[in-house]
Amino acid sequence: MMKNFNEDSLILDQLSKQFPEKFAATNQIFKSINRGDRIFISTACGEPQYLVNALIEYVESNPKAFFDAEVLHVWTLGVAPYTQAKFKRNFRHNSFFIGATTRAAVNEGMADYTPIFLSKIPDMFRHGLVHVDVALIQASMPDSHGYMSLGVSVDIVKAATESAKLVVAQVNKNMPRVHGDGFIHIEDTDFIVHYDEPILTYQDDPDDEVAQRIGHYVSKLIVDGDTIQVGYGSLPNAILSNLYDKKDLGIHTELIGDGLVSLMEKGVANNTRKSIHRNKTIATFAMGSEQTYRYLHDNPSVEFRTVDYTNNPLIIAQNNHMTAINSALEIDLTGQATCESLGSTFYSGIGGQADFMRGAVIADHGKTILTLPSTAENGTVSRIVPFLKEGAGVTLNRGDIYYVVTEFGIAYLHGKNIRERAMALIVIAHPKFRPQLIQEAKKRFLIYKDQAFITGKAGEYPENLEVYRTTSKNEEVFFRPVKINDEPLLKEFFYSLSDKSMYRRFISQRKDMPHERLQDFVVIDYRKEVIVLAFMGDGTEFKMVGMGQYGIVDMTHTGDIAFVVRDAYQNRGIGRELLKYLTFIAKRQGLLGFTAEVLMDNIPMLRLFESMGFDIDKRNEEGVYELKMLFRDIRDN
Repeated sequence: MMKNFNEDSLILDQLSKQFPEKFAATNQIFKSINRGDRIFISTACGEPQYLVNALIEYVESNPKAFFDAEVLHVWTLGVAPYTQAKFKRNFRHNSFFIGATTRAAVNEGMADYTPIFLSKIPDMFRHGLVHVDVALIQASMPDSHGYMSLGVSVDIVKAATESAKLVVAQVNKNMPRVHGDGFIHIEDTDFIVHYDEPILTYQDDPDDEVAQRIGHYVSKLIVDGDTIQVGYGSLPNAILSNLYDKKDLGIHTELIGDGLVSLMEKGVANNTRKSIHRNKTIATFAMGSEQTYRYLHDNPSVEFRTVDYTNNPLIIAQNNHMTAINSALEIDLTGQATCESLGSTFYSGIGGQADFMRGAVIADHGKTILTLPSTAENGTVSRIVPFLKEGAGVTLNRGDIYYVVTEFGIAYLHGKNIRERAMALIVIAHPKFRPQLIQEAKKRFLIYKDQAFITGKAGEYPENLEVYRTTSKNEEVFFRPVKINDEPLLKEFFYSLSDKSMYRRFISQRKDMPHERLQDFVVIDYRKEVIVLAFMGDGTEFKMVGMGQYGIVDMTHTGDIAFVVRDAYQNRGIGRELLKYLTFIAKRQGLLGFTAEVLMDNIPMLRLFESMGFDIDKRNEEGVYELKMLFRDIRDN
């Protein structure tokens, strides 16, 4: 990473002459560690591997050098030999976030886990709630002023160096020099160890179809100009790869990885519309490839701030249109999610997602998105469950989550009651688990006791029928099939209609729409019936403006059709586009035409049918026209 090897070597040589006491062999340095000391190690990819290995070698050679030292860090990606049983008299590991290499030790009682918001750890150090005796850190080569950069790991490392009694820095030519808060002067260290080695890299699992589908749905929720935060794991890069058609995104995040850097390199994320730190990407640590580290090196458009700043919900909330995107291990039907444990098994940690989710909730026009595959363990377990498993930590409560996304769609929870939440989440669960979730939700009185449900292919939502159309008035309308959780939406829609519109639609004086009646509109066999809802809006807030439907009449192989448009939206071409789309679907199903009942005084509806090019047979029965409308052998637009 350094710009000139000879120049850096010269600077380091000069500093060693100026501060000879700071340059010592590791076996001499580690003699300063006392029994019971707390030893802090830099985070994740910033871990000083050489120092850690040297410490272990020192203890192996001097097993009685010290006892009961406590090793502190956020997360280790490298080896963690101090968790091995043979070192139990020397070390006790205590992690603020559990990684794969320490998970077994924590759950077997050989190591500790401290659940805490990452944003609160620096204050904990500063106020002495957890004192730091020794900080083993990694930094870039010193510059001509004696300053070193903490590089890819600023987070809680800066606070640890400010609190520790003894600071040991491994300087490494491969550590990038990153702008922001992560600079430390050689005078603020006690020892310098020069050892060049590759910085740890991190690579997510390769994208699969499930991850890409989740990314596709998330992309629908991201609007040009949003400021985003994305967590870590197998999903972020798949999500971010679906955002290349967006414009002027901002980044205020905890973690920078390959996916975010790709957005910056392509100009998608340029930070030009951020509310604070305009034209700057703000983060606190990085985990990625060597290419990502090269991009971060001496890049003035990127600043790493300490975690108590980046993750402070009040700072996050200053970003208008803040969008926090995170993942969960499991979510229950009421909207509680765990991101840190599987039942009583500790898996990861609170981390920073709770900070970002709450900051986004507070922000003007902010939103939170929780993503998760619908199943785990090779499809044998549903991640959407009636209630979280006993012992699970509730990382995100019912108020933290606006959107939940699986590979089967989007559930919007904000402002929804428990019944509405449960139904929305069941819709995006894996189809094979939906019947079971319905039954469990009924047992727990989360949904209606008589809630109907159609299993198998007949009840699977036909996403392929979602489409945008433009009316003759040049207005865009979104059409989609009805979903089982649309009951509250249809209730509001029907009650918004005037008495005249209700009568024309149902040819009945009845005006009520109870649950029992509404179920007939939302619980349908998609093979035998089509119900399409029409929406208009600005891309973020859609309003239902119409609905159309037909049921297949087997004897005549036609569809019995009806539709209605909200009164304020009539005479704008919505009904015509709705009828055209239903005609398109019916023809694709091989139907021969439609039948309909229309009141004689409903002249607009009659004219609409007559203008569609159908072969119409019209019969008058007590003020109602019974229409038979056969399709002509023409192609609809």
